[in-house]
Amino acid sequence: MLSVVENCFSPRTAAFFDLDKTVIAKSSTLTFSKSFYQGGLINRRAVLRTAYTQFVFLAGGADHDQMERMREYLSALCKGWNVQQVKEIVAETLHDLIDPIIYDEAATLIEEHHTAGRDVVIVSTSGAEVVEPIGELLGADRVVATRMVVGDDGCFTGEVEYYAYGPTKAEAVRALAVSEGYDLSRCYAYSDSATDVPMLESVGHPHAVNPDRALRREATLREWPILVFNRPVRLKQRLPAFSMPPRPALVAAAAVGAAAVTAGLVWYASRRRTAGAALPG
Repeated sequence: MLSVVENCFSPRTAAFFDLDKTVIAKSSTLTFSKSFYQGGLINRRAVLRTAYTQFVFLAGGADHDQMERMREYLSALCKGWNVQQVKEIVAETLHDLIDPIIYDEAATLIEEHHTAGRDVVIVSTSGAEVVEPIGELLGADRVVATRMVVGDDGCFTGEVEYYAYGPTKAEAVRALAVSEGYDLSRCYAYSDSATDVPMLESVGHPHAVNPDRALRREATLREWPILVFNRPVRLKQRLPAFSMPPRPALVAAAAVGAAAVTAGLVWYASRRRTAGAALPG
């Protein structure tokens, strides 16, 4: 149980949540692959590869090198995508695709942090066109996410403006602490991946959630709490247990912006190349 509501004269605090496999049970961007296919953004082969990548992602996560390959691939993948079309696809399918895979335990924690007077911030490597609507669905106060450059034609140029990953996440957390007046020693953070150790160690109350093997070792060494979330549930099925009062429009943190990308496809491609199989570009 989290602490009671914080004294109004105390410094502000926040709870920082990674998204994929921490708040939701799957990869947020990969979950929209079928919708992107139906919208003409990716082809059928990419959908099939995405299904495999989702399986591998759930089985073991991605290490630093794989995440770097994802970053390189996403810039090529979404080049030419119309930003407004991506937003519309996500908006139309958000509740059907994301609502059923939100962890009940994460939703409860979000509610408890809000009740205790803390802001809730989603910090995700996925693109903001996906992350921001999910954050709004969850009642988050702020979102930090990967941002792609958008050209004058309203389409992604293929360049990454801001990559919310690893140490960059920790930098964003510290920047928010300065701008919002958070006392990081009293803040909380949650993640499943060892790549988020910099973010976790930047707060006073780090938590490993469904951790990969590397993060489990690190959390055990540092005596961080290890949580297991395994109950995906639709928010509306929680009835009064999770209420989302009207909140101001999501405030995007500095360097928080835009891009829905089917990021993990590059992982699949790299694994196939390692096995000696050739994949089309």
